[in-house]
Amino acid sequence: MKRTLELHQLEKLADRFKLLSEASRLRILQAICREERSVSEICDLTKLNQANVSKHLQLLKSAGVVACRRVGICRYYRIIDLDLLDLCSQGDRQIEPES
Repeated sequence: MKRTLELHQLEKLADRFKLLSEASRLRILQAICREERSVSEICDLTKLNQANVSKHLQLLKSAGVVACRRVGICRYYRIIDLDLLDLCSQGDRQIEPES
């Protein structure tokens, strides 16, 4: 870290990392990292059930990571926290591909 953070700032930073500590949320973020998708599309791509996807999307939305728009009965999600997306990309570079 380039600077010393106050306790409340460190707690906010820890909360951001907690968002990334669940593999299902990372799968969801991966599914919507390039384009907005509906909940059913996210379910198809991640192979997670709708209730699980909705729970994680609500958490990500509350944290300001994703935004949602409604079209009829469908909800479409997109990433709005580009800094968090960059953080995921940096972490991805640290993981070696499996052979």
